[in-house]
Amino acid sequence: MSDRRPRHVRCPETLEPLFVEAERNLDSFFSELEQRPDVGEIRISGERYILARAQTFSVQLRAILEKEYGRLAAEKIVYNLGRAAGTKDAEFFMQRLGLERGPDALSAGPVHFAHVGWAFVDIFPESNPTTDEDYYLVYDHPFSFEAHSYLEEGIVAGRPVCFMNAGYSSGWCEVAFGVELVAKEISCRARGDAKCIFVMAHASRINERVVEAKERYGLE
Repeated sequence: MSDRRPRHVRCPETLEPLFVEAERNLDSFFSELEQRPDVGEIRISGERYILARAQTFSVQLRAILEKEYGRLAAEKIVYNLGRAAGTKDAEFFMQRLGLERGPDALSAGPVHFAHVGWAFVDIFPESNPTTDEDYYLVYDHPFSFEAHSYLEEGIVAGRPVCFMNAGYSSGWCEVAFGVELVAKEISCRARGDAKCIFVMAHASRINERVVEAKERYGLE
């Protein structure tokens, strides 16, 4: 295995070898791209993918959902849409790449995330991903497609907007670790914050973990 550092993710040093291996596997997967506009099809390593304009899939979708169902319901729908995608992608890649449950399966998630244009992932050192209720992950999504779309539209949000990012990462990690997880965004560039910071924890402990992280980073 190469001793180089990961290029598609930032993570604690102890996890770097796993992410380097994940990059090798996912770089190979995404190198086999076939675009067939004559039949309306895109395939990557034989799997069908779709492209979607970021603003359409974030700002405009949210606006339509909020108008129809209200803000809270719209946020839940978007989160669950991302969560479903993360869950199914994790199941697929664990089987395709022969990944074991735990950090091995986690490592493919942020790399796939980067390849498909959702965000870059920066995992903070205090993170402690485990297969029990002590699971704890704190991370930033620099250049999140959701927050960036709001910024490009010139919209200042009153609250965090990266619900699809949060849902996808929690869905992937729940499959990877076999433990019930929830992710919440505690600061967001679309709201004017410096970073899009997320906290992921066991469902029974997410609220206390959010309080801890906000205190640590001086967030309200």
